[in-house]
Amino acid sequence: MNQCYRIAVIAACPFPLARGTPIRILRLAEALADRGHDVHVLTYHLGSGPVAPTLQIHRIKDVPTYQKLGPGPTYAKLLRVDPLLIGLTRRLLRQYSFDVIHAHHYEGLLVAAAARLGHKIPLVYDAHTLLMNELPSYSLGLPYGLKRAISIGLDRVLPSLADHTVCVTQVIRDRLVAHAGIDPRKVSVVPNGVEFEHFDPAPYADTVRTEGRKVIFTGNLAAYQGVDFLLKAFGLVAARVTDARLVIGTDSAFEPYETLASELGIRDRIDIVPSPGFEDLPKLLAHADVAVNPRIDCDGLPVKLLNYMAAGRAVVSFDSSAPGVIHEQTGWLAPSGNIPALAEGIVTLLNDAGLAAALGRAAREYVANNARWPIAAERCETIYGELIAARK
Repeated sequence: MNQCYRIAVIAACPFPLARGTPIRILRLAEALADRGHDVHVLTYHLGSGPVAPTLQIHRIKDVPTYQKLGPGPTYAKLLRVDPLLIGLTRRLLRQYSFDVIHAHHYEGLLVAAAARLGHKIPLVYDAHTLLMNELPSYSLGLPYGLKRAISIGLDRVLPSLADHTVCVTQVIRDRLVAHAGIDPRKVSVVPNGVEFEHFDPAPYADTVRTEGRKVIFTGNLAAYQGVDFLLKAFGLVAARVTDARLVIGTDSAFEPYETLASELGIRDRIDIVPSPGFEDLPKLLAHADVAVNPRIDCDGLPVKLLNYMAAGRAVVSFDSSAPGVIHEQTGWLAPSGNIPALAEGIVTLLNDAGLAAALGRAAREYVANNARWPIAAERCETIYGELIAARK
């Protein structure tokens, strides 16, 4: 690295928090700070978890009426909380001589674009996913068709607000270039990373495991996660593997799925456990035989998937949400939305411990070679340098 930059990271979400978007923001910011950059995170009043002392955190004033930690837009978020973040960002842009703004997800991009009016600071947009696949899964009191149309329009228009777009996956990049008409030279791929050493399963190899073969899912239970597909698939698994149990690690309420689980006759085979903190997550994963990603539409790279792979677990996923996973090499893939095929993958790996172990080892090796945060930070650093040089 030849030069250190002062970076304004826009996180229009609770920060930090143990789910996809906040995790990418935190780990990438920490990796940039580790490379010597002066990193400031501008974010909401909410957040839970440790932050490296190398980061400077700036928060909006407390909003007692807004305490939502889950993902997804709300009208209160868009009309009250985000405007406060715009005001905070404008003040800090006047106070500090930032070299670049790195805005995460669409709300972060909107905040940054509004706040930098009158400034010539380069703006990088971090595209975690495409709205056309995510926004329709949230209620917002609008019909599905209208949400779909709005999201497609936003996917086409909003990236043009930035000077450069970084995408979590090649799929997102290709779709933005093809459908949004973005200059290919202004779009790059910067995949997620994972804390490889932290997820080493070796320390837990000799710990006592409870009876039964375990299938695990971790994360929030929002509709887009495909929990209904998971439960239906496990219903098929439970009929064929008599000692199989489904472990769900989450802080979300399971109540919306109670009826389905009971109708499938599997409620007594499901263990709902509190979502573990970052320190305890590797131990929970190490005690699982198979880890499942039942999400259908995911242009991005689910953090849970990388965690599973770094922990050396045998992964079963729909093929539409598992970039980096190769069928029967680094995991088991089922055609998107095919519940019997998802169940077949789980049953196969539960019954073939040797294959499951081999896929887990290969998955961990893939992470070691391709998915570390220092690699992502170095790629962003190169983009910053080019944008800053072009402004001079």
